[in-house]
Amino acid sequence: MTRPRSWWPDLVFAAGFVLLTVLLAQGHLLGADAAVSDWSAAHRPPMAYWIARVLNSLGQGGWLLMPLTVTLAVLLAWRRRSVRPMLVFLATAALTYVTIGPAKILFQRAAPAFTGPDRTVLFNEAAVGQYGMSYPSGHVANAVVWYAVIAFLLAGLVGALGPRVVVALRVLPPVIVFCTTTYLSWHWITDSIAGLFLGLVLARLLARVPWETFPLPRWLTRFEAGRQVSHRPVS
Repeated sequence: MTRPRSWWPDLVFAAGFVLLTVLLAQGHLLGADAAVSDWSAAHRPPMAYWIARVLNSLGQGGWLLMPLTVTLAVLLAWRRRSVRPMLVFLATAALTYVTIGPAKILFQRAAPAFTGPDRTVLFNEAAVGQYGMSYPSGHVANAVVWYAVIAFLLAGLVGALGPRVVVALRVLPPVIVFCTTTYLSWHWITDSIAGLFLGLVLARLLARVPWETFPLPRWLTRFEAGRQVSHRPVS
């Protein structure tokens, strides 16, 4: 993850998330959300549904993105005899956990499949518990964040990644997840846009951390030194 040089994109993405949330809270864009969802439902033959559902798995955090990331982190940690790659994984998991989930609970928005009243609005008192966790889209936000980290760890294992590989890892999965999540009517399109904004903010925040150089606690420094000595070849 190349460290961003400017904070302006971060501010733009954060402002986009805030503005979108305010507009939705004031009742704007709800008709557009419903129109996109209704169009998708009317143009979703079985084959297209299953293709979209399989592709949407690219945004599954629990059984795909996190296991894949921790595997890469373990391999890189073993190769470098360092705990730093594992810290990247742990920090990413913690950051997404304390932001995406609480945001869903806070905004209490139902998904398109909700059959209760006011299904498009934020802060819907009828959308209780799991039925009120649509905004923002966790699939889209997770795809943006986790694939950025996956590209970072993979580069540490195999060397610098070419531009096409970077695009394939960091752009295509979020775009695919964005489109399929909306097409399947698992989220309103504004949920997906909000997830994109939030994911970009989080990914850029993680990219600002100097993972290779920031100071470790003393006990971790001693642990790393001990591992490096124990694996040093005998001359």
